[in-house]
Amino acid sequence: MNVIKTAQARCRAAAARCDITPPVGIYHRMWGAALHDRATGVHRPLEATLMWIEPIRSGESKSQNAEAPAGASVIVSLDHCVLDSAEMSNIRSAISLAAGLPAESILVTLTHTHGSGWMSRSRSHLPGGELLGPYLDSLAARLGELAVEAKSRIVPVSVVYQSGKCDLARHRDFYDKERGRYVCGFNPAGLADDSLLLASFLTESGERLATVVNYACHPTTLAWDNTLISPDWVGAMREVVEREAGGLCLFLQGASGDLGPAEGFVGDTEVADRNGRKVGYATMASLATMPPPGTQYRYSGPVTSGTEIGTWRHEIVSGIDQARFETCRWKDIVVELPYRHDLPSLEVTTAEREHWQEREVAARNAADEATVRKCRAEVEQRTRQITRLNALVPGPAYPLKIRLGILGDAIWIFVPGELYQVFQRQMRSRNPDHPVFVSTLTNDWQPGYIPPASTFGYGIYQEVIAATAAGDLEILIESVSRQLKTFLA
Repeated sequence: MNVIKTAQARCRAAAARCDITPPVGIYHRMWGAALHDRATGVHRPLEATLMWIEPIRSGESKSQNAEAPAGASVIVSLDHCVLDSAEMSNIRSAISLAAGLPAESILVTLTHTHGSGWMSRSRSHLPGGELLGPYLDSLAARLGELAVEAKSRIVPVSVVYQSGKCDLARHRDFYDKERGRYVCGFNPAGLADDSLLLASFLTESGERLATVVNYACHPTTLAWDNTLISPDWVGAMREVVEREAGGLCLFLQGASGDLGPAEGFVGDTEVADRNGRKVGYATMASLATMPPPGTQYRYSGPVTSGTEIGTWRHEIVSGIDQARFETCRWKDIVVELPYRHDLPSLEVTTAEREHWQEREVAARNAADEATVRKCRAEVEQRTRQITRLNALVPGPAYPLKIRLGILGDAIWIFVPGELYQVFQRQMRSRNPDHPVFVSTLTNDWQPGYIPPASTFGYGIYQEVIAATAAGDLEILIESVSRQLKTFLA
């Protein structure tokens, strides 16, 4: 091999950002073990980062008022943990109406910070819940305005893809030998995907418009002892990248169902910032060696010195490659995932919740804080299970809607739910000639976790609460792989 080709793309794009921090006092409880309900302050603001991407329009007017061309897409990254399916639909509808794009071209993805609080209208009756509805209404409207803002300043860009490494993410299915059960926490011996994938969007003048960071690691640094609204480690990561590289930083949460920071589940915001800086500086290390757009790295022959030195240089790529960079295609697919046969019923789950609610009242009357914490956690688990059961599509299987994209040399996969790391590992190993971006929690949180078959039957948290059956992740991997093969061809 005497040439190294740089993965890249050419398109038109714009980036925009707005503050989406909820008001202090809003319902904030995210953790079953939390004893608070309302947010008491703000660690860092929550943000929405939006990117408008569309194909190069050869020979056409670049009028900013032109209609969106076929192939245009909007990607929105929100600092929230989970949003109900209806809220995702409301947001996409608001953007569609404001920006003139079909709803299927709008991808709303979540950074999955657990410091944002549980934003669901179903919790409006709880302390601080009266603020949820107005906040969510204003969020959808603001994102529509943000899309219009981005549309007004679309410019031609070059996209350079780069990969890196970061070891913040660690395996989080840990077997507690003393108690004889699995817990959701740092597993020092577990395998963890450390891949960091970047897309740098550069204007024709060389200015960095935006950096997309795709990394898989649960933002669970902050847990039940934290009462502050927070983007968790994602906030400090963005701060580093934007300060050092310029432009905006848009984060895409990868397949992190079994991945989280080694140091997490704490109340100290400095730990979250430290974790974020780790990812931020790993990103900067990769950006520092990113080659110029429109070039490849070719062996240029020996130079006689003390010995024969083999030299390489960056050179402009051919017209054929330049044409390939301008590929911008999208495809929607649906994969049917059978439900597990032992899904709990609504009736049983509701009865269990009532039982734990009664126990919580008794524990409060007895001033037994440890039991109160446990009861609240048990009630929360049943509440989430009820929400999940109500949200599932009727029938024997869940229709998982996935959007595939080809942008220049890269593959982009946007998928709902929470997938284990094996999904992105397989997608990348099966497509070694392409950078593969995997964004989970896109357009819906449901059907929740989709774990591999090997985790079933061990009492692992993600498997216990999963609605999908053993083997569904493997079905998903094979289905997406086959669709990609056809799409690429």
